[in-house]
Amino acid sequence: MDIQQLTAEVNQFVTAMGWYAPDSPYAQTPRNIAISVAIEAAEILEHFQFDEQAFDRDALAGELADVAHYLLQLAYLTGIDLEQAILDKLKQNYGRTWPKPAR
Repeated sequence: MDIQQLTAEVNQFVTAMGWYAPDSPYAQTPRNIAISVAIEAAEILEHFQFDEQAFDRDALAGELADVAHYLLQLAYLTGIDLEQAILDKLKQNYGRTWPKPAR
């Protein structure tokens, strides 16, 4: 399954839940979805709060999936080709240099 197919699956789910409906209490606006990305990303941190390894890998997998879900949806809502954006960013990063971390 590729990114476009995953995005279609996400949109099918969101539509089935009625969240794309104009009167939905869970408005699927780019702003709201961007906030959801940040919230779900923060939930990933909980799994590493007091340990180097995630205690519950299944729960961590669920949080990673939530972030991916919202990223796919945000790209869709804003008309961004996420696959191409990732490829473009990788190409850009190959040409970058990063300062060495202070120790």
